[in-house]
Amino acid sequence: MASPHLTLIHPQPNGWLPLFPLQTVLFPGGVLPLKVFESRYIDMVRDCMKREAPFGVVLIKSGQEVGSAAVPESVGCLAHITDWDMEQPGMLLLRTRGGERFRILETRRLANEQLEARIDMIAADAPTRTVSDAHVGCAKALKTVIDTIEEQGRAEQGKEFISPFATPLQFDQSGWVANRWSEILPIPQKARQKLLELEDAPGRLAIIHQYLQQHKIL
Repeated sequence: MASPHLTLIHPQPNGWLPLFPLQTVLFPGGVLPLKVFESRYIDMVRDCMKREAPFGVVLIKSGQEVGSAAVPESVGCLAHITDWDMEQPGMLLLRTRGGERFRILETRRLANEQLEARIDMIAADAPTRTVSDAHVGCAKALKTVIDTIEEQGRAEQGKEFISPFATPLQFDQSGWVANRWSEILPIPQKARQKLLELEDAPGRLAIIHQYLQQHKIL
């Protein structure tokens, strides 16, 4: 078992970022566990760990997670490997954390059907974007949800429990609150993708606030 903390946020020195197309959306600051078993992705992950570099997680626009390279959405999120294990030969268990978002400029398909992309980084949510008075209910409700999830996890798993939320918990930051809600709400992946693409954190949180009101959560 190893626990490297990766801080690099840029693609490979040659300008190409390895992509991992999935049926899920990763948000900045989010936690994404992965089981990696295809040889192309095991090689990709090993290379990223060797270079202490991230890979890009992108939602699949069309295609499948296995087999031929899928067509990705145009906006994704850097995934930093924070922990890994190999419980059995041929399968890597990863814990990754979302870094910055990026926009794909072009992609290329390698001989093993792995995708790489040239990207532009999307500016991170400004730390000065604190939760407004109008949306403070979103932050309070999120804290209740996270507290409940963690209490149930500790009750059921004891010392084996690993929180699905990375610290620090930033309930005063509009982008962080919006991102955590975007991960846990029961909405289609396409809707999560649209939220990921919104560059204005308060605007993202305003949409979440409206959803919570419409569904009587607030």
